[in-house]
Amino acid sequence: MKELTPVQYRQRWSEEDEREGRVVMIDVREDHELEVSRLPNAIHIPMGEVPGRMSELDRERPLVVLCRSGGRSGQIVQYLQQQGFEDIYNLAGGINEWAETVDTTLTVY
Repeated sequence: MKELTPVQYRQRWSEEDEREGRVVMIDVREDHELEVSRLPNAIHIPMGEVPGRMSELDRERPLVVLCRSGGRSGQIVQYLQQQGFEDIYNLAGGINEWAETVDTTLTVY
């Protein structure tokens, strides 16, 4: 499984890349978790909904999956790889690592 730390992610892609669709960030956390902290350009697809919503994902663009700390997103990355997705990464450390290293205004929980 390919992983990127939040710092590596931000070195590779900008917020403009996210807005323009050059990379797609998928947040697999639950609704209530987004109330604590969220990344503005991430697409929210709760973990349990991913199998039924795979048609929404573009196989031609890099996908980066995140959760709170990297565990659930890692499971989703492995699942999507089994479904044929190739250019896909787990965000190592999840949004908590992002909050500690990229955007310290976000809440760690």
